[in-house]
Amino acid sequence: MRKLKIPLLFACRYLFSKKTVNAINIISIISIVGVFVSTAALVIVLSFYNGMEKFILSMYSNSTPDLRIEPRQGKTFSSATQVFKDISSSPDVKNYVELLEDKILIQYDHQQFVGQLKGISPNALAAQDQREILHSGKFVIREDSTDYALIGAQIQSNLQIPLTGFYNQIELYFPRRGVSASNLNPLEDFNIRTIPVNGVLTYQPEFDNIVLVPMDFARDILGEPNQISAVEIYTSEVAKTTKIQKRLEKELGQDFLVKDREQQNPTLYKTVKSEKWIVFFILTFIGIIAIFNIIGSLTMLVIDKKEDMKVLQHLGANKPMVERIFFIEGILIALIGSALGITIGYLFCKLQEKFGFIRTGEMEGSLIDIYPIDIRSQDFIIVFTTVFILSACVSYFSSRLSVREIGRITDINKAE
Repeated sequence: MRKLKIPLLFACRYLFSKKTVNAINIISIISIVGVFVSTAALVIVLSFYNGMEKFILSMYSNSTPDLRIEPRQGKTFSSATQVFKDISSSPDVKNYVELLEDKILIQYDHQQFVGQLKGISPNALAAQDQREILHSGKFVIREDSTDYALIGAQIQSNLQIPLTGFYNQIELYFPRRGVSASNLNPLEDFNIRTIPVNGVLTYQPEFDNIVLVPMDFARDILGEPNQISAVEIYTSEVAKTTKIQKRLEKELGQDFLVKDREQQNPTLYKTVKSEKWIVFFILTFIGIIAIFNIIGSLTMLVIDKKEDMKVLQHLGANKPMVERIFFIEGILIALIGSALGITIGYLFCKLQEKFGFIRTGEMEGSLIDIYPIDIRSQDFIIVFTTVFILSACVSYFSSRLSVREIGRITDINKAE
């Protein structure tokens, strides 16, 4: 305890007392400001990235199911089992949707596009919020016994399909199963169906190449009378999604995959999160440059206090004790700077969250007007730990090197 108490006392005295050379006070203040600015910048940037991450993922979350069940092998499976009946009737499941999907060729006005056919029950579609899925047109795939299709924005853009009028039917082509290779007419190798377009889905990557049709229509063209491709589940409480996922994995066994939203869109989630940490490391490297001001501060202070070290030597102080004095001073600089940085960074984020004074600008088609922000306690811990560790390392090596160099002049006792 005494080994720390005496160095701490001297470190506090040296930090806050007036130095012989006024420039040392200025350098110490610059060191604190450097740590403060670096810490505040990290806190603010991470909080802003959290807000953008939350906003981007929320756009996908509106249309992505909480859980999706897929076969581990093959394209289709049978849902006519007791386990799927139990899942559909579970109180934890708000909406249970069966899908039949496959790649399909779309043709309109002699132009072609390869899309993803998605068969769904009209009742299941009606249970979803059209404001989150539909861009234009009608949110209906069956009306008065007539089947309709909802298409992705990329399909509509490439094929220029109108939503109204007589000439808005698209032709869908899918290879027949078990066809003979000796057919003279290549069209006999395909199931060909026509269907009118009723609406365009919202502009999202997962919807761009989708053709949404009634389940009966999908079964007819794909030649799949019984089985399905996947089951989408919307839970009653989002907070219980992880718990429900683990329970379903146990009930379904090794033959099925149960994916949450992150597992359904792995590229998106990885991209958003990696961008945040790339910026974090860039700012950390910039912060290291600011933290190196501590070296200058400690070096100048050691030179300024060389007479004091002679006195300490005669009072019995050895080299390790002197090193600890200046090491602790470096730690104090880091603590003061990081505490101020975290406090100011937090206040800035709260003000932005409440008043939204930083805006994206009035750009046409902009989805947000105010930069979103999301304050997370773990980011504060990460920032403080990073800045403190870097400052401690710089302080340690700086104190040793400075005391070793000045020790040649003052002849500090090197005894351990």
